[in-house]
Amino acid sequence: MPDPPASWHQPDLAAKFLQNVRGAIPLSIEQIDMMLRMLTAARGERLENFLDLGCGDGVLSSAILDENPDARGCLVDFSEDALAAARQQLEAHTERVEFILADYAQPGWAEEVARARPFDAVVSGFAAQHSPNGRKRALFGEIFQVLKPEGIFINIEHVASATRWTESVWDDCMIDAIFGKELRASENRSRAEIAREYYARAVKEAGALAPLEVQCDWLRETGFENVDCYLKVLELAVFGGQRPAAGNF
Repeated sequence: MPDPPASWHQPDLAAKFLQNVRGAIPLSIEQIDMMLRMLTAARGERLENFLDLGCGDGVLSSAILDENPDARGCLVDFSEDALAAARQQLEAHTERVEFILADYAQPGWAEEVARARPFDAVVSGFAAQHSPNGRKRALFGEIFQVLKPEGIFINIEHVASATRWTESVWDDCMIDAIFGKELRASENRSRAEIAREYYARAVKEAGALAPLEVQCDWLRETGFENVDCYLKVLELAVFGGQRPAAGNF
């Protein structure tokens, strides 16, 4: 395994991620570090282009572009506001990025990136976790089709707990993380208030998440190889796989 990317540990890059909406999520920095490690392991210096599917404000692309000065990024999101935030975040990389408004919940999104594909890598962060199972399986197949041979897909996602007990541990971790973030921001809400809001949202989202093992099986059934979970802490997982080399599928 190559050494961890040096620039990602610079304070300004770490701060950039921690200021993001995902900053309350445990091991946020480690998730990005693992993504970069796997990109390097799979593509080395051959990372010419990548797709950031459901790019949000572009924090994943920012890390990849900083680590790979010759790479180009294609950022896709269904939200114009998200793309506007990504443009601002990636202002220093204007010549190396393309922004596309497309709804990856619909099969036609892949046609919107036809000019830029195939890709050395596809990354996605918390973008499709609430998609129905059938749609998510189809999405994995669409991602497979836009990858180059040996291209890698890396998904950072909220997955279902295997047991109710581990789910309760995760709930406490998230409530503590949100409470700590609000304290640092001088918010005045109590932990109990945050917990009530968190559990109310969790009830609405119950059953929407797929277990990690099931999703890895979907990737294998799609045709991906080297499918694995690269990092996991309770309900947070970094997982994915590679499209086989040409002639191997």
